[in-house]
Amino acid sequence: MPRPHIDSRHALYERHLLGHLERFFDGHTVEVAPVAHPIINRVSPDFAVATALPGPRTSCRFYMSVGAGLLRETDPLLEFAILSREPSARHRLLLAMVAYYHHTEGLGVDHTFPIGEPWLPGSTLTHLIVSRPYPFGPQFENVAGDVRARLLWLLPITEAERKLKVREGAEALEQRFDRVGLEYWNPFRECVATDSGSEVH
Repeated sequence: MPRPHIDSRHALYERHLLGHLERFFDGHTVEVAPVAHPIINRVSPDFAVATALPGPRTSCRFYMSVGAGLLRETDPLLEFAILSREPSARHRLLLAMVAYYHHTEGLGVDHTFPIGEPWLPGSTLTHLIVSRPYPFGPQFENVAGDVRARLLWLLPITEAERKLKVREGAEALEQRFDRVGLEYWNPFRECVATDSGSEVH
């Protein structure tokens, strides 16, 4: 259910996004909660994160920003999502950080950027690449209706994978992911940017 006592424009947008999420993740529990952090709250007091818990469509937790699109008016508006089997408040804070970065710099497909520390403790994944949500397809990616929105996937990657993407392009990185059957939900997966067993630098 949409949250009470929030800005009317945000409330309408949130209702639109949550309806899309609940239809797609039918059979999953979907929750939405505000993110209390001074940086994001300064530019978006009503910013929130929606979470679809594991269910029939995926065994992962699906975390989605709710309000990033209102911080930078593109057509369609952009929201961002993270998939993980590990429940953590870290995912919600990452989405708040990404929403703020989108507000100040603007993000789009194939953009990469550092997150300042491992995705989760012990992980070597220290960067994100903005991608189309390939695990769920275009039916999920595009939110139709009075407010057009697009849901993009934040895929955690290593520094070496980022360098490979910069040097050879996003398609080359995606081909390596496809070749190994990327465990995108696994914070401890092996780096795919290897040449003769060594990371690309």
